[in-house]
Amino acid sequence: MEFRRTYSGAPWESQVGYCRALRAGAHIYVTGTAPVTDEGAVFAPGDAYAQTQRCLEIIEHALRDLDADRFCVVRTRMYVTDIRRWQEYGRAHKDFFADHRPTTTMVEVKGLVDPEMLIEVEVDAVCSEP
Repeated sequence: MEFRRTYSGAPWESQVGYCRALRAGAHIYVTGTAPVTDEGAVFAPGDAYAQTQRCLEIIEHALRDLDADRFCVVRTRMYVTDIRRWQEYGRAHKDFFADHRPTTTMVEVKGLVDPEMLIEVEVDAVCSEP
């Protein structure tokens, strides 16, 4: 089986030793994705909806690098720092996926790499063989 990887250029990828996403045949696994700008700063501090959208945009870019898109996503995992804001995260998730609803999990965590980050998102996708 062929493995293909894509990288976003985030400094953590080389420091920790991981890739943004990995494709193994028809399966794609996208690592936990934080809401960062192209320059590496936290995107939209304090805005749960915007941060969730940003995570999903970064994920979709990684999927495209591996010849897939949001319609291949079968599962998402949202790690959030304040579960009381679940409706904001959830609305962004719903708006992004529309009628293509993946399975999902939302879990509150103590913290993320940067205290201004409110969410990190992981994705699993299944698509046709390349």
